[in-house]
Amino acid sequence: MPHPLDRAVWNALTGRLAHLATADSTDRARRIDPEIGVFLTAADGSDESLQALDALALANPGAGLVEMSGGPMVDVLPPSVAFQRRVELVQMVCAALTPARSTPTDGTLAYRTLTEADDPAMLALATLTKPGPFRSKTGRLGPFIGIKQDGELIAMAGRRLRVDGFTELSGLCTHPDHRGKGYAAALARVVLGEILATGEGAFLHAFADHADSIAFYRRLGFEMRAQMTYTILAD
Repeated sequence: MPHPLDRAVWNALTGRLAHLATADSTDRARRIDPEIGVFLTAADGSDESLQALDALALANPGAGLVEMSGGPMVDVLPPSVAFQRRVELVQMVCAALTPARSTPTDGTLAYRTLTEADDPAMLALATLTKPGPFRSKTGRLGPFIGIKQDGELIAMAGRRLRVDGFTELSGLCTHPDHRGKGYAAALARVVLGEILATGEGAFLHAFADHADSIAFYRRLGFEMRAQMTYTILAD
């Protein structure tokens, strides 16, 4: 039986995140609202699905597809849209947090739930730090939490894809001027604790060549599950 994370994007956009798909999405292909994210996905490799995928890619440029590396869907791409590049990812899962080794170095963590008013600051921080695809309204996938200093957002973490039994940790980043204080680990633990408290497992996608990031997630309790390929389409 297929695992729900084998095709996390398809399962999310036909399930718990179906309400965030574009109005022109169909039962053959789905595209998340471009202001919220980049995800595009097809039901299968049939001609009907390819035609639907192509139509969505043309109507909603700037999309990306995430599928299992070496799997049957990794090369199911819109025929009329070239891709810019392909990026290898790792998919990791967490069933339990490891004990915290430390706390933020400058005192008790003071974080807040971010709101729509924080959208510009969230986009600016993500654009600077590049934790992964982030759009003007990605915060709608949250909730996101963040740390502010003198009114500036300096660190954040949130949620992204949701499938049966799993929620994705995403958008974890810290401003370069404020790294080394334990903010990322502390925020991740808050979000992960909330996810795990519901009885779900947590998962994430990380760049396969970012060894330091993978090691960081392992310290939180994540384990490797699968190799994934992120295909970035031309605008």
